[in-house]
Amino acid sequence: MSVEAVATDEAAQLAGAPSIRSRQWLVLLKATLRQTRGKIGLTLTIVIVGIALLGPLFAPHNPDAFIAFPNLAPGGHLLFGADALGRDVWSRFLHGGWTVLSMSLAATLIGVGLGLVVGLSAAYLAGWTDEVLMRIADVFMAFPQIVLALLLVTAFGPKVYLIVLCVGISHAPRVARVIRGAAQQVVERDFIKAAEAVGEPRRRVIFGELLPNVISPLLVEFGLRLTYSIGLIAGINFLGLGLQPPQADWGLMIQENRLSLTVQPMGVLLPIIAIALLTIGTNLLTDAFARAAIGIDRGGD
Repeated sequence: MSVEAVATDEAAQLAGAPSIRSRQWLVLLKATLRQTRGKIGLTLTIVIVGIALLGPLFAPHNPDAFIAFPNLAPGGHLLFGADALGRDVWSRFLHGGWTVLSMSLAATLIGVGLGLVVGLSAAYLAGWTDEVLMRIADVFMAFPQIVLALLLVTAFGPKVYLIVLCVGISHAPRVARVIRGAAQQVVERDFIKAAEAVGEPRRRVIFGELLPNVISPLLVEFGLRLTYSIGLIAGINFLGLGLQPPQADWGLMIQENRLSLTVQPMGVLLPIIAIALLTIGTNLLTDAFARAAIGIDRGGD
């Protein structure tokens, strides 16, 4: 069979690819949600994300207003008492989730997007391009993520965009490694050769043919990096190198009220519980998706 005939046959198969992929995604989603861990993970994630997004609408007080004695115990008009400065803990909690969630999501998108481009390029172009990109990734991976982020934040100041950028860049090498490994198993397949044979530009081959075949590991990696981003950004804010007072933020709430833990623990416990539940939820959901992707979808797991 000629190269043109092979290319024509591949093109005919790919014409129905969107509908086939849609059915595959539906099956994969159902397999994910059949698992107990998938259901629990989705529930926890929706609850915490809902609090972060809609919480400010239900806050009973201004989160920055001094309305009671410092460390006032829960009761009366203050459901969870007052923090170390006399502000309503519940109102600050309801306002504090959006910053952690938005910064973590932005950092994850940057890290996964950059890592995706690097990983796909390294796998497809191979040769010296692969070597250069992977050696640069190795250099970045030699630095612990938290150390790299703290170093840049300390040097340039606690700016929100800088924190997001630092955390995102620190994710990119790890994502690139995973995507490169997944793409290398696809790059020699016939439909890639067929696309090259009919003169498709490299950019279209990489993002039109190669990318759809690494979506499963990409989404699993996205979930993992989102989890790490939440912990890193909350940790940076806790250390006082991120958002600054009087900003309401879960990580900053822990830092502000840590000395009052034995007197009025709610200012610390509420954000800790929320961050923990969000991390557990995204981990369970990611794990369920990964197990469904490789065919382990037993409902009792």
